[in-house]
Amino acid sequence: MAITEIRIAVIGLGYVGLPLAVEFSKHFSVLGYDTDQQRISELRLNTDSTFEVDSEELISNKSLLFTNNHSDIKDCNVYIVTVPTPINQHKQPDLSMLRSASETLGLCIRQGDYVIYESTVYPGATEEECIPILERKSGLTLNKDFYVGYSPERINPGDKQRKLVNIPKVTSASSPMAANFVDSLYSKIVIAGTYKTSSIKVAEAAKVIENTQRDVNIALINELTIIFEKLNIDTSEVLEAAGTKWNFLPFKPGLVGGHCIGVDPYYLTHKAQSVGYHPEIILAGRRINDDMARYVSSRLVKRLIHFSTQVNQAKVLIMGLTFKENCPDLRNTKVIDIVHELQEYGIDVDVMDPWCSKEEAKSRLNVDLIDSPKPNSYDSILVAVAHEEFKLMSICDLQEWGKPNHFIFDLKYVFPNSNLTMRL
Repeated sequence: MAITEIRIAVIGLGYVGLPLAVEFSKHFSVLGYDTDQQRISELRLNTDSTFEVDSEELISNKSLLFTNNHSDIKDCNVYIVTVPTPINQHKQPDLSMLRSASETLGLCIRQGDYVIYESTVYPGATEEECIPILERKSGLTLNKDFYVGYSPERINPGDKQRKLVNIPKVTSASSPMAANFVDSLYSKIVIAGTYKTSSIKVAEAAKVIENTQRDVNIALINELTIIFEKLNIDTSEVLEAAGTKWNFLPFKPGLVGGHCIGVDPYYLTHKAQSVGYHPEIILAGRRINDDMARYVSSRLVKRLIHFSTQVNQAKVLIMGLTFKENCPDLRNTKVIDIVHELQEYGIDVDVMDPWCSKEEAKSRLNVDLIDSPKPNSYDSILVAVAHEEFKLMSICDLQEWGKPNHFIFDLKYVFPNSNLTMRL
């Protein structure tokens, strides 16, 4: 396929799809497709509620159109799938959106077309789940009539420095010829360069272990934190001391949520178990990290008791609800687990978050966000997310919200350590 003939459709316009569509539209004609009518409406008004793309970029872009009508994308010849791949309540992969997107594309693709998947999956999912759907729905044959690629997303939501074009892109495809095409396509937009793998499975595995490795490392630090608390040792001091060695990895304890680190390991463990291997380290790390909200809540309650505060009459302010700083994404946020844990103790909890939509917090998590805390109101203030707005505050600003006998629990190491603060 000649470069001049390329017409791209990006399927799914969330944190991954929209930036990708914008970058490709600088070189090609691009159609952004999403089943969410509200999302399409806001993008047509040049507004991105994820804050990944500026309005100015959308206003000035003449090569990018948006639709929720799948018949509009039938004239495209390169389809890039960026739909979510979450886990279900049993912590098993939920590929329903990926299958649905594949069914839609099976009705659209024609001779010579390419379908490229970016959604995170377990090794083998593209070939085992997606390609059979494409062939069945289209009546076409892989590598004879159409081609499939896999190039895992590496978007870091909220990061304005490490953006799509600045992060090396892994590429792969169903045949050597297709692999060359997919690699050259992404080379058009990724300044940092591409890395072509030998197979789709290798690319899938590379993606899923990126976040699994980080998850296990954080779990180790979280477990060390629990040990050091029992030994009455300050974890932050230990990490600073250990960090003086050149090869000590600078991980910190904390909550592990979001759509990647807290989810991707379950895709790998699912596949491992399907071939008869029970992963020990990965699942142990997941258990530790999933339990951190309970541990944080327990530490906070113990400190309340230490301050002679009546726990079931206490009032706590939580600063931050999203899963990470400077990002409005609520998916798999572990802060809500702390809210629920504290409420089970009978504690009255207020939550503030300048990045989060009040409507979304209410509809998704049943949380009524407050605009500004009242002075002299709280027995404890928990800094759960390191939003830039919070970093600009001083410890004195927080003290004004606290009762005379209050303490600040700084999960994110935002404020200097002192007698007023406690950390993990």
